[in-house]
Amino acid sequence: MKLTYHALGDTGMQIVFGSEISEQTNQSIRMVADELKQHPIEGVVEWVPAYTTLTLYYQPSVVTYDELQAKITDLYEVLQEQKGSVSDSLAFLLPTYYGGETGEDLSVVAEQNGLSEEDVVHIHSSQDYLIYMMGFVPGFPYLGGMSEKIATPRRGDPRPEIAPGSVGIAGSQTGVYPLKSPGGWQLIGQTPVKLYDPDKEQPILLESGSYIRFVPISKQEFDEIESAVERGEYTVQTEEKKGVPS
Repeated sequence: MKLTYHALGDTGMQIVFGSEISEQTNQSIRMVADELKQHPIEGVVEWVPAYTTLTLYYQPSVVTYDELQAKITDLYEVLQEQKGSVSDSLAFLLPTYYGGETGEDLSVVAEQNGLSEEDVVHIHSSQDYLIYMMGFVPGFPYLGGMSEKIATPRRGDPRPEIAPGSVGIAGSQTGVYPLKSPGGWQLIGQTPVKLYDPDKEQPILLESGSYIRFVPISKQEFDEIESAVERGEYTVQTEEKKGVPS
């Protein structure tokens, strides 16, 4: 894969890893991001992974655009020759109560796809979703890989207010609203876990390159976990996922 570069003003550089949104592309992006974390390039102050790009923010007084492009090109060629692997990541197991008042579009998703509500829950919770990027609002994960069997268009009339933790579907994407906000996704459930908590030292729970697995729970379990979260006594379960060769 040949990288292409674009300047973003005088302190930003966008590195494009092709046009295909895939786990393979994401692994290449993560591999470079991992290397930057372990062996920082002087003058680079931040990097932001996305679906097919990695954006660097740098200090032009320390490293010029051309110098930085050359360093990244060399770094990527070495990584390709080494056929390295990305670092291990975590799968966050998000307990999710499907249906109910905050998942009231579950029946819509089922009906539009000729499935039962139980089928939708089974399909939605049967895989791990890669977090390709974070954005929209603090803590919102852009996930990939949802089954087309439950893909459903956005609502024609967006809701003015959606509860934090609401799990939704829009087209072939699924995601979780971390904050109270307006939105047009089809809501199929809710997790009591806080994806964004400004009172914590690390306010955002998730990060790109990690995975989410939705774990169906009952309303009683939802209420119990929600209370434990409010008391600060709940820890989200995780599973380690081994990095794979890029």
